[in-house]
Amino acid sequence: MFTVCALYHFTRFDDPAALRQPLLDQCRAQAVTGTLLLAREGINGTIAGPAEGIDAVLAHIRALPGCTDLEWKLSQATDRPFARMKVRLKREIVTMGQPDVDPRARVGHYVDPQDWNDLIRSPDVAVIDTRNDYEVAIGTFEGAVDPETASFRDFPAWWERNKDRFHNKRIAMFCTGGIRCEKSTNWLIGQGVDEVYHLKGGILKYLEDVPAEDSTWQGECFVFDGRVSVGHGLREGPHQLCHACRRPILPEDRTRPEYEHGVSCHMCIDETSDEDKARFRERERQIALARARGERHLHADIPEDL
Repeated sequence: MFTVCALYHFTRFDDPAALRQPLLDQCRAQAVTGTLLLAREGINGTIAGPAEGIDAVLAHIRALPGCTDLEWKLSQATDRPFARMKVRLKREIVTMGQPDVDPRARVGHYVDPQDWNDLIRSPDVAVIDTRNDYEVAIGTFEGAVDPETASFRDFPAWWERNKDRFHNKRIAMFCTGGIRCEKSTNWLIGQGVDEVYHLKGGILKYLEDVPAEDSTWQGECFVFDGRVSVGHGLREGPHQLCHACRRPILPEDRTRPEYEHGVSCHMCIDETSDEDKARFRERERQIALARARGERHLHADIPEDL
């Protein structure tokens, strides 16, 4: 059994590059795998490993500048969720592309999972899912607006096109673990929206704390690790990844005529060229050869990126 830890923290790192190698060394020493992102605005990522290894890495992170009040969410996975450990330097720890956004200055009102249902059922509240379209496709809250964005950086443009729909509405926002709402609520406040709320701890905390019989969540929650999706109680969901487009698919989708392992699924078959598909087939052939030698290929099936 592996402990999975999702974390983020906004703080000021004057020299994130200097933090990278010691953090990577600590993760490797503790047999912890996954991806952590470092930027001047803080740290974000998901890691997995033995419980004592995760504890050691968390202690290391909490000792970084401004990280003593770091919060994180733990869950369990039966199989190793990541193939290797990466610590990457980024311009942003979650990419919104809005240079004036600063969650340390101000964010929306936090709403505890136990109070979320009452809020989103209020007639004067518009509920907005800030996640990507492929995440929303497998699960969301009852009545939530889907912006149908391909990436988080598309959200500001979507809001500009649609803001008149939400005149005289209170805005309630949610995402997987909370980090995207930290930025999006700060941005909306900067756009003059008076009342902005967001789900504290994100969908993961809601699914952990709110019993299924009391839930307004429908479907599964996409996660950026080898489990692919989780449901209530953070149990592993039924989804798998299409290793061509990285979207979540159900087991029955693998029986569709468009599906070819590592090459295409019904969602991406028309998105890639014949040359792309030939390249994907060669990649799958190399993975199979590595497996036959008892080795793990660099691009084997375990997700490696956030």
